[in-house]
Amino acid sequence: MTERSTESGRVTPLELFFDLVFVFAITQVTGFLAEHPTWDGLVRGLLLLGALWWAWAAYAWLTNTLNPEEGAVRLVVFGSIAGMLIVSLAAPTAFDGDGLVFGIAYLIVRLLHLILYAIAGRDDPELFRAVLRIVPSAVAGPGLIVAASFFQGPTQIMVWAIALAIDYLGVLFGHMRGWRVSPEHFVERHGLIVIIALGESIVAIGVGAAGLPLQGGTILAALLGIAVVSMIWWSYFDWVAYVSQARLAEASGAERATLARDLYSYLHLPMVGGIVLFALGLKTTLHDATSPLQFIAAVGLCGGLAIYLGAHIALRLRIGGGLGHGRPIAAVVLLLLLPISTIVPALAALGLVTTVLVLLITYEAVRYRYARAWIRSRRGEFTMDEAARIGRLSGGAPPSDASP
Repeated sequence: MTERSTESGRVTPLELFFDLVFVFAITQVTGFLAEHPTWDGLVRGLLLLGALWWAWAAYAWLTNTLNPEEGAVRLVVFGSIAGMLIVSLAAPTAFDGDGLVFGIAYLIVRLLHLILYAIAGRDDPELFRAVLRIVPSAVAGPGLIVAASFFQGPTQIMVWAIALAIDYLGVLFGHMRGWRVSPEHFVERHGLIVIIALGESIVAIGVGAAGLPLQGGTILAALLGIAVVSMIWWSYFDWVAYVSQARLAEASGAERATLARDLYSYLHLPMVGGIVLFALGLKTTLHDATSPLQFIAAVGLCGGLAIYLGAHIALRLRIGGGLGHGRPIAAVVLLLLLPISTIVPALAALGLVTTVLVLLITYEAVRYRYARAWIRSRRGEFTMDEAARIGRLSGGAPPSDASP
């Protein structure tokens, strides 16, 4: 079994193949939210996304440690892909008739992950002990999701919430000792999953416009939608990905693993979740651009983007960069637009949201132009002290001083 270098390694075709199933899973969650535009549906949809994300994150850590295309590992990964497909198929009815199917398939996917990780740690005692530490939570969490299929209503939701809490908090034990992280691969893998989530927003444009005459209002809504998606892409890949990679590469041992857990496994969930919610709002807007949005759709359109930016703010705080300026203001403005979006036509609401995002990116592009250019030219190969010094010299500031 071939292990990755702790400093390098690119995403393999098999990992991308695995991610295709996650694409389908995200689509299923968006469809579920669209069919259940209520607070109860929103809670259930977010619980679904939380479970799917944690399974994906588990395999992102696994394939960051070993090469998934070597020997028998490839066959087991194919088995995991098949299991994730069943999980995705059952997702829309995971709280109804197919709850048991979802739970069993999900448990199998997670058990296969543990088996592969244990094999990877055969010659690495620290890694093996790290894997053993997460076994109780990684089994108990999915096991409770299986048990949740025998309940209904609020009790079922409560069991799901407890299951995810156990799963997510289980990795806190042991202070991440023994885990191995290849920064370049880890950053690339999570960047690709952000692109996959953005793809769901583009699909939402197509689904929302399906069957409508391609005229002025529909075309304008589609253009505004792709403008927002482009700004989301810009906000992540312009500098965030490089700064995160630099901070991760600068750390080592348990500190690096802890950063990887916090910046990616934890904080990328609200990023992806925010994009999924925005896709819900965008799909609803395209479908009926002249009517005001229902509250849940408005939560998706405005609140989803606020959650996405909030995750960026939290990431910046985690790497020691302070609160920042543009993104906190933009997040607050988006939240203020939420009640307005339930009064004005949906197309107008989308126009307001687009304006906020465009102004944010324009502000960052002008205010931090020198620092951004320097960060991009180094592509993550710099220290945080160097980035802070460049920020001070340029009057604007990447990472740990006054970055966007």
